[in-house]
Parts: sequence; C-alpha cells; structure tokens
Amino acid sequence: MIRAALTVEDARAGMRNLAPKIERYARLIVRKGVNVKQGQEVVVQAPVESNAFVHVLVREAYAAGAGHVTVIWSDDAVTRLTYENVATAYFEKTPSWQVEQLDSLARAGACFIFVEGSDPEALKGIDPAKPAAASKARNSQCKIYRRGLDFNINPWCIAGAPVAAWARHVFPDLEDEVAIYKLWCAILSAARADGEDPESDWELHDATFDKNLRFLNEHHFDALHYTADNGTDLTIGLTDRHIWAGGKGETPESHPFFPNIPTEEVFTSPDRMRADGIVHSALPLIHHGNKVDRFWLRFEAGKVVDYGAEQGLETLRSIIETDEGACRLGEVALISKNTPIRESDTLFFDTLYDENASCHLALGIGFPECYEGGYDMDAETLAAHGVNTSATHVDFMIGTDDMDITGIMADGTEVPVFVNGQWSWE
Repeated sequence: MIRAALTVEDARAGMRNLAPKIERYARLIVRKGVNVKQGQEVVVQAPVESNAFVHVLVREAYAAGAGHVTVIWSDDAVTRLTYENVATAYFEKTPSWQVEQLDSLARAGACFIFVEGSDPEALKGIDPAKPAAASKARNSQCKIYRRGLDFNINPWCIAGAPVAAWARHVFPDLEDEVAIYKLWCAILSAARADGEDPESDWELHDATFDKNLRFLNEHHFDALHYTADNGTDLTIGLTDRHIWAGGKGETPESHPFFPNIPTEEVFTSPDRMRADGIVHSALPLIHHGNKVDRFWLRFEAGKVVDYGAEQGLETLRSIIETDEGACRLGEVALISKNTPIRESDTLFFDTLYDENASCHLALGIGFPECYEGGYDMDAETLAAHGVNTSATHVDFMIGTDDMDITGIMADGTEVPVFVNGQWSWE
C-alpha cells in the first residue's frame, strides 16, 4: 500500500499531537539531563528559532525548582554576517563581557543546557580559521566555565530541537513545516522521549550500559585494534589507569546528570601518545557549519601525521591545527550498529545524533573522569599520565557495518570486542 505524502495540514495536526511529548522531553532534559537542584541557576544556550521550545524548557526548569534561568540566544544568520564582515584577529580574543558572563555563571554553580539546532551548512564558504579562532579563544580564555564543563563541576546537557534549515537537510524536498514535524518525531524517538514516561525509560536505558562497561573495565585492555574494509587499520593504546564510562555522568560530588540526550556510547580517553595506523570516516562531520566528508587520518605515535578529505579539507586542517593537542585523540567511543538512531537509517547532519549511530573518535581534550583519580589532577598532570589536553574536542564517526575491534591485553592476548559493527556477544 502506498501512503500519501504528508501535507502541511497533516504536519500541523501532528505538531499539536506532539505537544505533550515535547513537554515531557523538556522535563527529561531538566530533571534527568542537568538534574536541576533546588534554587540552582540554569543557563540555556539556544538558537532564536527554537524559542517556542525554550519557553517550555524555562517553564519546566522553574517547575523543577530553579532559582533563576538565564537564556543566551544564538542566530545562524547573525553569526554568518559577523564572520563575513569581521577580521580574523577579532576572534582570537573573547570579549571580556562574555568571559565574565560565562565564568560568573559557572562560578555560581549553574547548570548548562545546550539546545542543538542549526543549519549544517550555515558557514559554508566562510574561512574556517575564523570560527576555529573564536572557539579556541572561548575554550582557553573562559577558564572557569571550561573547567566547569570539562571536569563535570557544572552539570550540562546537550539536546536537540529542530530549526527549518536543519530539517531541510535531513528531509529534503519537503515543505518546511512537514520537515520540521518529521525532524521532531526523529529527535523524540532518538532521545527515547516519545513514550509516556521518558524519565523512567531513561533509568532503564542507563542500566543497559552496565554489561558493556563491566566487560571493558574488567578486561582493562592495553590497546584496541580497529579494522574495516574501507581501509581502516588503527591501533589505539589506552592509559594504565583508564576507566570506561557511559550513560549517566556525575559531578565530583556524585550529583548525577546526563551530558547527552540521546546517548548510546561507552567511552574512555586513550593514551595521547599511542595511536598508529590509518582511520577512515564513516559519516560526514559538520563542524562550525562546514561539512567534512570522506576523510581519513594517519597517526604515528599518537599524532596525526597525514590526512585528506574529498570535501572540507580546510575545515579538517583548522581542527587539527587548533593547538598542540588537537592532532591527538581525547576519546574513543564504542557504539553498536544495533541502536535506534542507526536503525532509523536517518543521517542527522549533526554530531550529537550521528555520533550515537557509530563508533567514533575525538581529536582534542580527554576526560578526567576516564582516568582513575583524574578529578584531582590538573591538565598538566593528566597529560603526563596520557590524557590529552587541548582547547578543542571534535568527534568524528568511524563505525562501519563491517568494523571489527580487537582488545589487546598487556600480555598480548587478543579478545574480540566488536565483530561486524556490533558487540561480539550480540
């Protein structure tokens, strides 16, 4: 039976029916994502086009006991105009008012909600050195803010909400209202927020990470060897006291929160000096509104020594050359192909979603929680133990349906971890 295409009227009716689910999704972000404390400052960073959803988020934050909510707006068009008309040198220093804004909020113990939603090609044609400089400046100069996020001192959560330009990329050839409705449905499904009780569903989902984490932490592999038919043949060394994490995160005071909604990964930080071989991308990377596609990286002694891309080479170069640590790995993440996002066969053109459909790596800073005692160390001490330090962290997807990953023990014993893109026991 051939189904008729959705009309704008269908999409409007669908959005009315989704309203209760969107409210529950906002509640999930507030109560499980950042897990707001009574009287806490809540910061929402969001695109102006998502203002209707932000209104719901703010209402839910106050209902959960927030003391005050600060909203920081962004706009793709204004951002593009800024990069088109302002010299690169301007972006090398974060304005003092912005440093004070972000640092003072973090210092006050705020939690941060980042609403993901932008045109995947918002900055197409813009010199990638400009957004790279702005990002590096913010991450290195807003020191209290960055430490609060990097060390999980301030609970934070990234979650998506549609904007029209993004929806058009995911569902081309549809009218905007129809595409936005379909993207809302995809987001709610991917976030396990389309049921009657998403908060309970997330508690169950969090429990599913336990088996994989237990397996990896008990084996305490010395290295992982990745192979795939696309040419990937990469061995990544792990630190001597690495810890695998996934699902729920915690502040140093053991306050639980979920940094990503959705999340399907288990992850750790590798030894920044031990990666050798070549890895090929499995999905496009959208970085600062620029697309990098069909790219590869070659590593020697942990460092990217060569790379290429069929599209977005300059953007890839800007990532790798951000600073001294940007050419080394800060994360390895394992995700089975048997997840709702992968099985939906939807390419989101957004790292939050696409990284949860594929095993991935990240160039840049590593995670202190992924090294035993890491919360009590500064960046220099962590680096001395192998955990990478950088002003950037960029995830890229490498998991193919035929990828094999072998765990290598300290004595050389090899243990299958992934076979054909899934856990060896699936």
